[in-house]
Amino acid sequence: MRKYYFTIALILFLAIGITSCSNEETKTQNETISRPTIPIMVNEVQIGNQIWMTKNLNVSRYRNGDPIPQVTGMWQWANLTTGAWCYFVNNPATGPMYGRLYNWYAVNDPRGLAPQGWHIATAEEWLTLQNFLGGQEGVIQSLWNYPSIGNNSSGFTALPAGYRDPTMPNPESLWPDFEGLQSYYANWWTSSSSSPGAGIGFCYWLDPFDGSGMSGAGYNEGHYVRCIKD
Repeated sequence: MRKYYFTIALILFLAIGITSCSNEETKTQNETISRPTIPIMVNEVQIGNQIWMTKNLNVSRYRNGDPIPQVTGMWQWANLTTGAWCYFVNNPATGPMYGRLYNWYAVNDPRGLAPQGWHIATAEEWLTLQNFLGGQEGVIQSLWNYPSIGNNSSGFTALPAGYRDPTMPNPESLWPDFEGLQSYYANWWTSSSSSPGAGIGFCYWLDPFDGSGMSGAGYNEGHYVRCIKD
């Protein structure tokens, strides 16, 4: 993902919701900002009024049991119009720590990618998390589990895990459509997208040099997924 910062579509998508609830959110944040992070159970953490998974999603089937195809080939992945997943650089050893990369079609498949009782966070829910933790700078310190960058005080455990983008391959790389594992950034799909047919979904990104925020991503990019409790 080459950060296409805050497109007009994103601004229009969020403006109404954020404006309508900004006063109430501000009140809630002021009341709860001193609340400690509360572990709910293994791989879950409460941050503010939200309960997040502490690991990226790592499933190969939709909620109804149907398999999600694993697609390794770059051009095959680039031409998909249905859901798929892969490991970073197609290496299964990355799965236990970083999870799996999904295209937007898998994220938004009506059969459901998130487990029962959970859903893929919307753009607004990511921004609620960001605001609770003190904006872009607060997110880095609170979410990032990486030496010298952040102390993971929230318990969210963000990891620099890379992404897949077949539209902008790097011909000098052994894996031209993968980038970023154990570098300084991470990003996750949201369940939000721009207007129907535009081919752009929204990702939340985290970068210690640029902060954090929302950006557009093509449907055939591969990104990680975090779920939030219903």
